[in-house]
Amino acid sequence: MTRIQANLFLLFSGAIWGAGFVAQSTAMEAIGPLWFIGLRFAIATVVAMPLALIEARQAAAPLPSNAIRNFVFIGLALFGGAVTQQYGLLSTSVTNSGFLTGLYVVFVPALTVVFLRRKPHWIIWPAALLASFGIFLLSGGALSGLTGGDLLTIVCALFWAIQMMLVGIFAQGTGRPMLLSMTQFAVCAILGCLLAAALEPLSLDFVRKALPQILYAGVFSSGVAFICQVVGQRYTTAPQAAIFLSSEALFAALFGVLLLDEIITAVGYLGCTLIFAAMLAVELVPELARKRRKEVEAAA
Repeated sequence: MTRIQANLFLLFSGAIWGAGFVAQSTAMEAIGPLWFIGLRFAIATVVAMPLALIEARQAAAPLPSNAIRNFVFIGLALFGGAVTQQYGLLSTSVTNSGFLTGLYVVFVPALTVVFLRRKPHWIIWPAALLASFGIFLLSGGALSGLTGGDLLTIVCALFWAIQMMLVGIFAQGTGRPMLLSMTQFAVCAILGCLLAAALEPLSLDFVRKALPQILYAGVFSSGVAFICQVVGQRYTTAPQAAIFLSSEALFAALFGVLLLDEIITAVGYLGCTLIFAAMLAVELVPELARKRRKEVEAAA
């Protein structure tokens, strides 16, 4: 696979995830958020299962004894992110949800400092300020413009950051990304269905009305897009991967405008641009600095 083909795979992942925000939003016209989460991840578990079985047959080393427990912790963080994002979509736009979810790119290094005592690159702090100002503009340039859904989505981004940090801690050394995916999907499916059974009504008619969105989120957002991401990142550089995967937020805004008739104000567009710039700065500046340092060392 060429680098251009790999980048197209990553761009395809971003488009799938961006459209997924529309599916998540419109599904709740027919079904409750918890049932949507439970059923979506049940389908995702089925999609990931054969890949995990193939992976297990090809594994060179046995699975560590504590791996499943650690994967469950990752699933709990994923469930927290899924719940806050889904409830946030009840009172925020697809555009806002897409961009605010992307703040995990800024939160991950901050959590690394607090919990792992690792000093981040200097770009983290200006990027955090830039993203915060972008949120302010995205809300309409007034703090009162932030809805409860926006705040829940920011909490969602924090959960995604925790999930990514746990993946960084626990996934190394297992060589089982598909098993990790299947396990965290299964945790979300079980918790979502149990809570939904206790808190939300359900009928076959509800499921039938939301079935296209459930299938899209389960098969494509959690299945196909994940596979494309894994395949694409094997053949391209980290900075290029960051740019193409960050397109998720742009596609969320695009599909929100095209499919849901959402409107973004001029100030909102500027806020989106600042948040996107912050996400890219966190990914690209450290990588470019490392590359330049290696060039200087090679020249010396």
